[in-house]
Amino acid sequence: MIENSVIQGDSTVVLKSLPSASVDFVLTDPPYFVKYRDRLGRTIRNDRYPGTVLDAFKDVARILKPNRLCVSFYSWNHVGAFTSAWKEADLYPVGHIVFKKVYASSQRFLRYTHESAFLLAKGRPELPATPINDVLPWHYSGNRGHPTEKSVETLKPIIEAFTKAGDVILDPFAGSGSALVAAALLRRQYIGIELEGNYCDLARRRLAGVERHSRAHSKAKSP
Repeated sequence: MIENSVIQGDSTVVLKSLPSASVDFVLTDPPYFVKYRDRLGRTIRNDRYPGTVLDAFKDVARILKPNRLCVSFYSWNHVGAFTSAWKEADLYPVGHIVFKKVYASSQRFLRYTHESAFLLAKGRPELPATPINDVLPWHYSGNRGHPTEKSVETLKPIIEAFTKAGDVILDPFAGSGSALVAAALLRRQYIGIELEGNYCDLARRRLAGVERHSRAHSKAKSP
């Protein structure tokens, strides 16, 4: 295993090199397949149609240890493709999380003021001692590093609820590394996979900043 690393590559390929039953939790944000383009003209690779992208979840399930959980964001307009992929991977829903925004990210027939993620199980995970709410606040990242960047503060409560210090967290669609940064801040180990090299570099810089801060904090506490 290559803990505490960001690997550049196609997750459907890279995941096959990781050993079975080797990670404790998966938190990921796959493409939504909506041909997204932000106000700066930035786009996302593999965001045109589902194709084989969601086949990655077969290896996600294989790599997860028995009786563990996965949280995956998804797009409502392609929910059928997501749920089919999870079913084929033997990951079944045990919960649904809504993140409430204080603004509308877009509007057409409705004003879109939330994001959603499914809580998926492999086997029969233990129930958490203190379950978190299924509606959580959304913290806006500013999308400075990535056009659809999730904020660390949005993701930390999920990792904290379903893992413990030292656990290995996998994000096979890592983007700019927010889930990995959240894991590192909570003293979890992490493995990220990202297709685009510029986002891999950004994630590594962010994680190096966490490491520098942790070392400085530990040094300050030393007698």
